[in-house]
Amino acid sequence: MGNKRLSLEDLINVTRRGYKVEISKEAKAKVAKARELVERYVNEGKVSYGITTGFGKFSDKVISKDETATLQKNLIVSHSCGVGNPLPLDQAKGIMVLRVNNLIQGYSGVRQVVIDLLVDMINKDVVPYIPEKGSLGASGDLAPLSHMVLVMLGMGKAYYNGELLDGKVALKKAKLKPLEELSSKEGLALINGTQVMTSIGAHAVYDGINLMKHLDIALGLSMEALNGIICAFDPKLQEVRGHLGQINTAKNVKKILKDSSSITKQGDLRVQDPYSLRCSPQVHGASKDTLSYVKEKVEIEINAVTDNPIIFPDQNEVLSGGNFHGQPMALPFDFLGIALAEMANISERRLERLVNPALNNNLPAFLVKNGGVNSGFMIVQYSAASLVSENKVLAHPASVDSIPSSANQEDHVSMGTIAARKAYEILGNTRKVIAMEILTACQGIDLRDVRKLGKGTNEAHTLVRELVEYYSEDRVMYIDIEKVEELIKTNKIVQKVEENIGILKI
Repeated sequence: MGNKRLSLEDLINVTRRGYKVEISKEAKAKVAKARELVERYVNEGKVSYGITTGFGKFSDKVISKDETATLQKNLIVSHSCGVGNPLPLDQAKGIMVLRVNNLIQGYSGVRQVVIDLLVDMINKDVVPYIPEKGSLGASGDLAPLSHMVLVMLGMGKAYYNGELLDGKVALKKAKLKPLEELSSKEGLALINGTQVMTSIGAHAVYDGINLMKHLDIALGLSMEALNGIICAFDPKLQEVRGHLGQINTAKNVKKILKDSSSITKQGDLRVQDPYSLRCSPQVHGASKDTLSYVKEKVEIEINAVTDNPIIFPDQNEVLSGGNFHGQPMALPFDFLGIALAEMANISERRLERLVNPALNNNLPAFLVKNGGVNSGFMIVQYSAASLVSENKVLAHPASVDSIPSSANQEDHVSMGTIAARKAYEILGNTRKVIAMEILTACQGIDLRDVRKLGKGTNEAHTLVRELVEYYSEDRVMYIDIEKVEELIKTNKIVQKVEENIGILKI
């Protein structure tokens, strides 16, 4: 790290795939240069926010040189006010990775030993226990980031190889030593930034991109079960409108359905399909374009300097500003939540059409023989409807709210961490709905007795049927749903389909 821009894929490689982190010599030189300026300000007694003053409303209170270490430690312990469930380990590790990437750019003024401990924690799998709630998204993610720093000081709680321990014990097991103290500016440099919201949102958008491919596959399976009309996916239709996500969706679906005997053309069985089939390139495509936009914003933010004050050693300046403010990410993460919710909305509408005997093109009611004795997939649709309704509540934007803090010194905040958390919650609901559509469509395909499936749908259907057998009579359904959801989580469906038809485009 330090000699190239971090990508979303780089972040996931560390947080989920066990890649190690190493800091470049160039970055270490920048860190040392910024630290020299901080120490000069302290030695000269120069008044500068967060270095020789208190924080927030206390920014006018000058702190003596003898009190700087106490000031930084007190900042961490007093700000460790997070509540709620702990963040998942990948998101918590991502917070450390992003904080390191912020600090090594040479604008934060911390000592190298502080960064080295964070890097060692990442590489030795010491992951702080970080409660998910308590951030306003400005001044950065103060409360949750403080829980990260507690472990660096031998306090708090942390996971070591997945086991939750006292922070000091976790470090000892990893053969690491806590910092003896935090020096001037370091406490503030470690907690004043957007790394919590950005890590949560980065994992949400990464998973959302993979989930979008599953949504196209689910659509293909539903098209097979409903004798869908392929004409709506003609590339000429997409190109005259021009949106990339729409164009790519239509291309994906045509590849997925290539060689299918079940697909029809306009006028064969009916003139038009309903919107949930016919307009899927437009609806899926709009969510794809949103995911691409959010990914772009995430990759800017994971390489951003977001603390305060910011050190400019070449200009001999320390400037206090607002780079910690989460608004640049709060709006995209709200947008991400809406895009993910819409993915579930259209998926549930296709699911409902599959089980409804008035709409499913002569399939049995609720996709089961001997209906009445058997309820079939009736309540699968209920469950999906519940999830999409919950998503609609969660999709209300967090970023339109603000509550003043620190005696009105911090009078506008972003709520960006709430936006990121909501998007991740919506993602989980949406994944379940898509699993339900895939499961239901496979049942419809078997009842339709399709002679030949498409090149992509055949792979998906085969993989599902290896785990979930045909539904001949009522059985416990949540087990089947969980099996298909696990296929989605592990990305096995997409991998199998792409092996046969090529990469699906977003």
